[in-house]
Amino acid sequence: MATDNQPSSSDEVRDDDGRFLFLALDRNDRLFDKKKKLLERQGFKSENLIYLKCSMCPEEVDTVLKELVQISRIIHLNEPEMYFGENDEGTPVDFYSPRNEVETFDSIISLLDLSLSSCTPAQFSVLQELRKAVIHMIHEYGNVHSMVAKTLENSCEKGNCLLEWGESNGVRTSLKIAYVEGAGRGTIAKEDLDVGDTVLEIPLAIIISEELVQKSTMYPVLSKVEGMLPETMTLLWSMKEKHIVDSEFRVYFDTLPEAFNTGLSFGVGAMTTLVGTLLFDELMQAKEHLRKQYNELFPALCNNHPDIFPEEFYSWEEFLWACELWYSNSLKIMFPDGNVRTCLVPIAGFLNHSLHPHILHYGKVDSDTDSLKFRLSRPCRAGEECYLSYGNYSGSHLVTFYGFLPEGDNVNDVIPLDIDFGDDDNNNITSDWSTHMLQGSMEGEIEVLNELLSIFSEMMEKLEDEDEDESRTSTEWDIKLALEYKDLQRKIVSSCLTSCHSGLKMVEIALCDCMKEDTRG
Repeated sequence: MATDNQPSSSDEVRDDDGRFLFLALDRNDRLFDKKKKLLERQGFKSENLIYLKCSMCPEEVDTVLKELVQISRIIHLNEPEMYFGENDEGTPVDFYSPRNEVETFDSIISLLDLSLSSCTPAQFSVLQELRKAVIHMIHEYGNVHSMVAKTLENSCEKGNCLLEWGESNGVRTSLKIAYVEGAGRGTIAKEDLDVGDTVLEIPLAIIISEELVQKSTMYPVLSKVEGMLPETMTLLWSMKEKHIVDSEFRVYFDTLPEAFNTGLSFGVGAMTTLVGTLLFDELMQAKEHLRKQYNELFPALCNNHPDIFPEEFYSWEEFLWACELWYSNSLKIMFPDGNVRTCLVPIAGFLNHSLHPHILHYGKVDSDTDSLKFRLSRPCRAGEECYLSYGNYSGSHLVTFYGFLPEGDNVNDVIPLDIDFGDDDNNNITSDWSTHMLQGSMEGEIEVLNELLSIFSEMMEKLEDEDEDESRTSTEWDIKLALEYKDLQRKIVSSCLTSCHSGLKMVEIALCDCMKEDTRG
């Protein structure tokens, strides 16, 4: 929460009676100016010192905690959360999004833990009280979103084999793998787990990264290919490695599905269903990109180096499978040398995504243990599925690269609009404003709302499909997912239409009242 050239929470101002906690916006945040204004509207600054007395009553602790939460919520806003959560009255917002709320609590806990590691004995008590209060808030939040997973009786034999293999190679975990209703394989807490608990620890030695490629026979060839990225190298390495009988990652590759069922594998029926949607365009572009990338590599690599790139391992179908593997299972990991690499992390791939994640931060190797640690930002009870956040992605992105839509309202589901008001219209609005300021403003709003109604009505028409009832009887996974996405788009557009109609009615009533006032005058 501290900026680079400002005191961090470990450099807090101290005195004999208390301590200051420092919270500040990152000056490199591209939303810095907007967040600064939002903080100022709520009585804060871009840099804040929160004073803690050594002795505080419960009411004072509560007041300090509210300030910490209000500031931290704004600091951790992303663009959609800021846009949809904006409050014109300037009053504090209680909730922006599940991600923002968990991130807020997590950052405050980190700040307090850092403070506790360097505090005086006199300051210890109040910091502990504040930390307990934050944990209490996290538990209250977790209780609302806690749900015991509906596991299926199907044996997850391959998953259990991977766990055994992982544990024999230094993996530590408090999770088990099971089939979860409606989600496929997932990770279930074996016991009650609390904030800060490490639920999964993966040694660096079993993480699949570009270093493995550099040790392989294909590296001298690939390193000479112009424009070859490390991510592409590891993808090509995995295409071959999965066929190697004595591979050290044999157990891992055996647990991977024959098909990942992401949007990249949508068939003609599903694509036809999506015509007129944003997802259709995204999928077409993604598929064209992958096909172009494949054609640039093959059959040239197979023809020129058949011993290193056997043709049977590098078909288009194998390439698409590998792309789906890396898109849906890879993680960006920061290594001890400071470099960020795209990696496959065995076992971690079973952690599913949720809008209410338990795990937020998991992308940095612990240099003391040479392992990747997955710590809880909120409690996870025994029998509950443990989720992490894949990122702030829209539904179309999640369908394309992961093959699912999350449950609940996703604040990142947005519809891009290209609104072009002609010069004549703008001139008329300006003229009205200068002669009848209030009335002209309302007439301008009516014009804008009518334009939006036209845009959203056209969108809804494109989403209508006379043959859709027949599609809904299909048992094909891709058509079902395509229809689910289309229903989501209808829901969003319908909400926009309702808001436009309501806004139009309100403005028309206000304009009518204004004209009556003019008549009386």
